[in-house]
Amino acid sequence: MNAIRNLPFTGEKPGGVITQEIGLFEVEVEREKITFLDTPGHEIFSQMRERGAKVADLAILVVSAIEGPKDQTKEALEAIKKAQIPFLVAITKVDLPGANPQRVKQELIKIGVSIEEFGGDIPVLETSAKTGQGIKDLLEILNLLAEIKGLKADITKNPKGVIVESHLDPKKGILATCLVEEGILKVGQILGTKTAFGKIRRMENWKKEVLEKAFPGQGVLVFGFEKQPGVGEIFEVFESIEKAKENLEEIKERKREILIPEEGQKTFDIILKADCLGSLEALEKLIERFPKEKVLVRILKSEVGLISEDDIKLAKSSGGKILAFKTGIDKIAKKILEKEKQIKVYQFSVIYEMLEWIKKGIDKIAKKILEKEKQIKVYQFSVIYEMLEWIKKGIEKMLEPEIERKEIGKMEVLVLFWRSGSRQIVGGKMIEGEVRKGAKIEISREGEIVGKGKLINLQINKRDVERAKKGDEVGILYEGDERIKEGDILVFVIEEKKKIEI
Repeated sequence: MNAIRNLPFTGEKPGGVITQEIGLFEVEVEREKITFLDTPGHEIFSQMRERGAKVADLAILVVSAIEGPKDQTKEALEAIKKAQIPFLVAITKVDLPGANPQRVKQELIKIGVSIEEFGGDIPVLETSAKTGQGIKDLLEILNLLAEIKGLKADITKNPKGVIVESHLDPKKGILATCLVEEGILKVGQILGTKTAFGKIRRMENWKKEVLEKAFPGQGVLVFGFEKQPGVGEIFEVFESIEKAKENLEEIKERKREILIPEEGQKTFDIILKADCLGSLEALEKLIERFPKEKVLVRILKSEVGLISEDDIKLAKSSGGKILAFKTGIDKIAKKILEKEKQIKVYQFSVIYEMLEWIKKGIDKIAKKILEKEKQIKVYQFSVIYEMLEWIKKGIEKMLEPEIERKEIGKMEVLVLFWRSGSRQIVGGKMIEGEVRKGAKIEISREGEIVGKGKLINLQINKRDVERAKKGDEVGILYEGDERIKEGDILVFVIEEKKKIEI
């Protein structure tokens, strides 16, 4: 039996690592094994959750007892309903101050969860990862739901299942996380999907223990694919490599459309590398969400694996930035750069305070590669939100700040004292707001602005002051091209630079 659970963004795995890809692990309860598909809870991983829901037999919707249902909770609920699988709700963190399970239950009802406690059919358990509260009950209910649903698998059938995740490891080659749905998967068998095939050289469970066999409901890491299979693809066992090749479908390679900037439009070009297809997919979709009105964000290249010589060449020719998510640089690319001694490394660690660190917008650059004529930059990330925040800040730096005009006060001119060249001293009374040093002056005559200048000095009773307010009689030293006349209204204006945020 396998079950999918959805973690909210605030949920953490051991060591404080945020769930960013589908993971598999097993639990044994009364000689029954339950395989958990741990899917990311953040909204950007919706496709991963949908895939998880499709292959799961049961689902656990995890909701914080402090924060309650979030947007991604609703989206995860829709994925579960769409997959038409039974589910239960686990309200977590009930041991923490501020926890309010009853409020959370009421909020769950509002988003369409028919809670058993209030006459519905969905079990809701109050749990704590720290104290273990409710965990035993949760596992027992999963077993009960499996029994009610009559979950059974035929081990005599030809092995079949789903590719949950796909990696490209520089040392181990292509690795695929496979969930077995029927039959018994064995080392030495020929495995194939519509896009890839290979002979199983090795299998490991979630504890990295070597296995010879994998049974229905079990998730395993498979070594031996000759080409990287697509995430979500169905796999099956074939009699021979030839038969597996016959099963292949011609998949047209997706050509990435490189957008052409409009005249005067700036571009933010990216060469994107990631450790696995699921992460790459989520990153692509999120990067494509950035607004394109003022700065055009372009992904020049996107693939799984180490940064290569080709990536360095593309960065040099295009001026694009290489962004590496949980992946490194291959030996050839590194040697090319190290030979010139033009590599600078900026390293960072993933720590418990990372989320707060990201919120404050502090971005640590992981690596910076310099070429002879151009500066080629490689930035490595291990948390997806850090990469997105870095891109956002890069775009904002490219945008010119907006100048915001703010009218702060008005003065009626009553007397003209002195004039020489472009400068005048005039006296009058403040009729609105205030005036302060540094303000700009607009001359209003009969309702129209006829000239502009700046305030050089400000006096009250012949004494220099920093500011004056409504009702004060003031003298000002004005500098500008237009001559001020008696009866004019001087409008005092300040201009502020407004930072553009996207």
